[in-house]
Amino acid sequence: MTELVLVDRPADGIAVVTLNRPSKYNALCADLIAALQRRLGELAGDDSLRALVLTGADPAFCAGLDLVELGEGAEFSPGALEPLLALPVPVIGAINGAAITGGLELALSCDFRIGSERARFADTHARVGLTPAWGLTARLPQAVGQSWARQMSMTGDFVDAPTALRIGLINELVAHDALVERAVQLAASVTSTDKATATRIRELYDVTRDQTGAQTLAAEIALSSDRVLIGDPEAFAARRAAVFARGRTQRS
Repeated sequence: MTELVLVDRPADGIAVVTLNRPSKYNALCADLIAALQRRLGELAGDDSLRALVLTGADPAFCAGLDLVELGEGAEFSPGALEPLLALPVPVIGAINGAAITGGLELALSCDFRIGSERARFADTHARVGLTPAWGLTARLPQAVGQSWARQMSMTGDFVDAPTALRIGLINELVAHDALVERAVQLAASVTSTDKATATRIRELYDVTRDQTGAQTLAAEIALSSDRVLIGDPEAFAARRAAVFARGRTQRS
């Protein structure tokens, strides 16, 4: 059976975690989320870990929630990404391809992101009739500002890698084949700092980030109740098909 989440340890103190469902563009099915939570829990207990790189198996970073499972009635908790957010070390997102909706929220849960020329970002919540529940409406404007966040969420259009670099969604634009290598280099820089001091500084950044977005995060949880909301179940399948078709057009 194929491992849905791969963990590599390329150097002391560093882990590379790869979402490994490439045939489905690493869409977040229940099994993949459970595997990711389990592996992150194991890594969180490793005192030698200083930095983590999160990426996806080509051709995508993460296409978001598995819309087939969602359309069949699967429920996804608003707390699904909490093990990533609570990880006690910096997380570097290595965005190797499309990061869409829930995949965008996954990327935004990283401390910072770098991307290859194949990176693409989109928030399609409004297109498929889903209410955000994983912090998008707080963290996207923190990353790119209110105006760009609103444009992405209200149009559902894709943002390409050069634009993502320009608006601050990624910090660096890297050749695709060198992406993980560069992310590991950045992770190595993290490991070269004083651990206690770096941890305190990161905690301060977390306080600023989470307090700034606290009301928005609370509103998302309140609106989504105990599961991700489908605004109109009868129209969901048609919207899902339209989004997939639009995504293929915009990526070509």
